[in-house]
Amino acid sequence: MANRPNSEQRRAEIVNGLLLAIAEQGYAKATIQLIAQRAGLTPGLLHYHFKTKAEILVELVKTLSDQFSSRYAALATSARTPQDFLFAYVNARLAKGDGENPAVVAAWVMIGSEAVRLPEVREIYQQAIAKEFSLLKGLLKAYLASQGKPVRGVDKLAAGMVALMEGAFQIASGAPDVMPSGYAASTAIKLIQRYVDGEPA
Repeated sequence: MANRPNSEQRRAEIVNGLLLAIAEQGYAKATIQLIAQRAGLTPGLLHYHFKTKAEILVELVKTLSDQFSSRYAALATSARTPQDFLFAYVNARLAKGDGENPAVVAAWVMIGSEAVRLPEVREIYQQAIAKEFSLLKGLLKAYLASQGKPVRGVDKLAAGMVALMEGAFQIASGAPDVMPSGYAASTAIKLIQRYVDGEPA
């Protein structure tokens, strides 16, 4: 048991090394040597903690998901209504401020782009997107129901919001100076409100 904290720390360092390597070179060019260099460790230590690069990627996606979940939990502490929880989710994903991490956004964009080419990355990315879609769909469904509105179109609304978020991440990483500051969260919230207002009771 005495070695467990050190082992967890090493694994976290390796995962962060992959994050930095992906941000610089993409997943395909993020070699074990480069990951080790960015982590400040030897390649042998990487192989001791992870059998393959794909295993490190799985842990990285979990880490990014955990960081988002922590931000959402922090923003939702004062939420009381379905609307509060939904908007806390949108702000956790898109708003600037406490908990915002551009490096995480950049790494996520690189993972998404690598998912187009590499089957092992695609599988992990699809699982992460499916998780976000399911969570957002539940939040939207609760909000619609609380407003006395039908939930029959919630799948398409949730899909549109996920697409908006992924697109916002891409632009934030590739063209950060083009869009107005802070546009993404406020625009997403307005679009949701207009959709709900437009639905018949």
